[in-house]
Amino acid sequence: MKGLRMLTLLFAICLISFLLIKNSPIDPIQAYVGADMIKVSPEQREKIAEYWGLDQPVMVQFFSWLSALLSGDLGTSMIFRRPVSEIIGERFWNSLVLMLTAWILSGVIGFVMGVVSAMKKDTWIDRIIKWYCYTLASTPTFWMGLLMLIVFAVWLGWFPIGLGVPTGVLAEDVTLADRLQHLILPAMTLSILGVANVALHTRQKLIDVLASDYVLFARARGERGFLLFWRHGLRNVALPAITLQFAAFSELFGGAVLAEQVFSYPGLGQATVEAGLRGDVPLLLGLVLFSTIFVFAGNLIADMIYYVVDPRTRESRTI
Repeated sequence: MKGLRMLTLLFAICLISFLLIKNSPIDPIQAYVGADMIKVSPEQREKIAEYWGLDQPVMVQFFSWLSALLSGDLGTSMIFRRPVSEIIGERFWNSLVLMLTAWILSGVIGFVMGVVSAMKKDTWIDRIIKWYCYTLASTPTFWMGLLMLIVFAVWLGWFPIGLGVPTGVLAEDVTLADRLQHLILPAMTLSILGVANVALHTRQKLIDVLASDYVLFARARGERGFLLFWRHGLRNVALPAITLQFAAFSELFGGAVLAEQVFSYPGLGQATVEAGLRGDVPLLLGLVLFSTIFVFAGNLIADMIYYVVDPRTRESRTI
């Protein structure tokens, strides 16, 4: 059932994305030729359109791409002049490192903040954490990225302004420390914005646990503070927080698109923006396909965790 739902979702998203970019004011031939467009004659323009299949009806172009996809060919990028699969393969590892770092940091920091807020309920610490989370929930990613650049790259000069590696350095001379230095600011941007949901969810869940009868009994026996949380709260709030993190893959990927654009980070997000702005249909459809599978995998993992952790889910399915 999930496989059929996945195939239907992929087809619908690819079709909608294809129609949107085909009806956009962007001229793919002009984007392909670039600044030399004024030197291109009408005959050369027709040959370019014929080479890329742009002279065919829209639905013919879509089903031609779909038939090539079923044979394992994602097509060739019009702006990079390389196979789409190669571009996605190269950019994916950069994005994966960025998103995985931000995903772990936001999960850990958000969980700790939620626990502290619940344990210090109705104190000034709790109010500060809630204010912080509600503020972040309404903060745009690109604005936070620009703020991080201004403070830490321009004013303080602690980190480079952008890119994934230093400029003017050969690929074989780039060290791991260089890559990490360029990774810190975009990862911090995504992780700072990603803590809100986990923190607020963990806080509310732990407050409910602390108000339960067995915790009140544990308090009567003299258990307090960290020992009380370790014995009775951790197991009840950790797994729901992890599940929530897996379900947030779509927000993480969407935030990475904006963060990579702000920091000129060479990942899937920046490639998606370039493909959309320059009308590169094969690359854009390949990226849409890949990102949909990525988000669907995160939601599937979240559902599986719910199924394993919550017995009520299994009972409802058997009924």
